[in-house]
Amino acid sequence: MLKIRLQRIGRKNDPSFRTVLTDSKNSTKSGRFLEILGTYNPKAGSKNFENDRIKYWLSKGAKLSPTMHNFLVHDKVMEGKKINVLPKKKPTGKRKD
Repeated sequence: MLKIRLQRIGRKNDPSFRTVLTDSKNSTKSGRFLEILGTYNPKAGSKNFENDRIKYWLSKGAKLSPTMHNFLVHDKVMEGKKINVLPKKKPTGKRKD
């Protein structure tokens, strides 16, 4: 299955991300992807996505990662609600004295 997700590039303590189309079986750090669909720089706050190519791959059956889904909903590229991507809180256990 094809996925559109973020791939981290950049140095230590200087994150920047590439939006890539990849097979879901590839790990995020493998570096294997089919097409670059944009970039995201969280420090500068800049997002550059190729919206027409993303819509094309979605029509061909590619799935979005939850973070990419939220970016596209925020930029009004697609309709829908945002997805909670934060981990669920677990109840704290009792301490042993």
